[in-house]
Amino acid sequence: MLFPTLAFGVFFLFVYFTAWSLDRENGRRKLFLLLASWFFYAQWDWRFVGLLILSAVLNWGVAALIARSDAVGRRRLLVGLGVAANLLILGFFKYYGFFVEQAGELLARFGWERDLPLLQIVLPVGISFFTFQGISYVVDVHRAKTPPARSLLDVMLLMSFFPHLVAGPIVRASDLLPQFDRVPRLTREMATHGLLLIVWGLFKKTVIASELAVRLVDPVFFDPSAYGAIDIAAAVYGYAIQIYCDFSAYSDMAIGIAALLGYSFPRNFDQPYRASSMQSFWRRWHISLSSWLRDYLYVPLGGGKKGLISSCINVMITMLLGGLWHGAAWTFVAWGALHGAVQVAERIGRAVLGDRKLIPTVVGVLVTFHIVCLGWILFRAETFDLAVAMVQGLGRFGPVTVLTPFLLTLIVGGLAMHWLPPRAVESLTLKLKPAPSLTLGVLIGLAILLIEAVRPDGVAPFIYFQF
Repeated sequence: MLFPTLAFGVFFLFVYFTAWSLDRENGRRKLFLLLASWFFYAQWDWRFVGLLILSAVLNWGVAALIARSDAVGRRRLLVGLGVAANLLILGFFKYYGFFVEQAGELLARFGWERDLPLLQIVLPVGISFFTFQGISYVVDVHRAKTPPARSLLDVMLLMSFFPHLVAGPIVRASDLLPQFDRVPRLTREMATHGLLLIVWGLFKKTVIASELAVRLVDPVFFDPSAYGAIDIAAAVYGYAIQIYCDFSAYSDMAIGIAALLGYSFPRNFDQPYRASSMQSFWRRWHISLSSWLRDYLYVPLGGGKKGLISSCINVMITMLLGGLWHGAAWTFVAWGALHGAVQVAERIGRAVLGDRKLIPTVVGVLVTFHIVCLGWILFRAETFDLAVAMVQGLGRFGPVTVLTPFLLTLIVGGLAMHWLPPRAVESLTLKLKPAPSLTLGVLIGLAILLIEAVRPDGVAPFIYFQF
């Protein structure tokens, strides 16, 4: 059940009106939202609702045991077991096949060919997101950064809440559990902001991302040898815009839908292609994941406390594992290695030159953007051979067969969005907040009708559903 579909619209309207009819009965309201979230997830595969429940019970139980224990050693053991159990579940579903294949190839190289048990395992949609959600809850209870949830219901809703269930943002327990404890209220500003974010997300996903994917990115990445340098370069730039519009659109809609239900989610994107360094890029791109990797991986590894070399090693480990988190393939590992290597180079440069800027800001933005685009080739290509073919094709001139003025306009327009005033949607919210409800409704309705009129038929799954 995808966000920009009629089926989801009907589902959400039912949830919206029912939830607000229970606004004075917070316990029943949360139970209804939990059941609605399970129904939402079951539209993909009802069998994996049990996995959601199992994961929630696991993390609730471990956190409760940690909170009741005063012994430091016991608390450390419990949090270690809790994190290991979460990673075991994630590893089985997401990485079992990958590691078995790699083990088989390694044994074959040494002449020890074996028929290893290769199971056909379905990857549950969104498993990386709700697993990381559970890990952060257990660790934060251990660190005393958040108190344990008052009930199992709250933990289940924390991990299953449908707006962010399958593609984030990864909302921390410290942000969401306190909101579950109180009866929600829908202010005029929250409603206006939520509606604007939903419309903005619809536009980015169904018009920009979908058009670029179908007409440009998918055909060129499928067979790079059939295209010349201009088409290939356009496909690389097009994918940079597609993945941003696709993923930020989901985050915008998730934040907007949660706001209409009375809950606040953190911002997940902040004009990432305006970054003048790779470190700045990760402060702006998929903020909930980058902050998760920092707080639950980089910092526990030691961060930068032990000096430059230790910091560089920890950054590389973090980015390599961050790449592997995105998918069980060496192309994702290489993508993470590229991002890690550039951040290491930036750290070394700052250590050598001190506080002086390494390069002017404008040059930094251009260099960072093109390094990110190089990484997107690894991220999008299904194999290393296709990634190499894309890079080689940048030096092969030929006729322009796929790039059109319309697609070029979408690419340029997608980049131009990054130079809008920061918090543009928030500013528009403040301007529209005093407008009469009828006026606001008409404007939102006209915007949706316009999007429906210009968007292509069908809705492709969001890119980050596969993670």
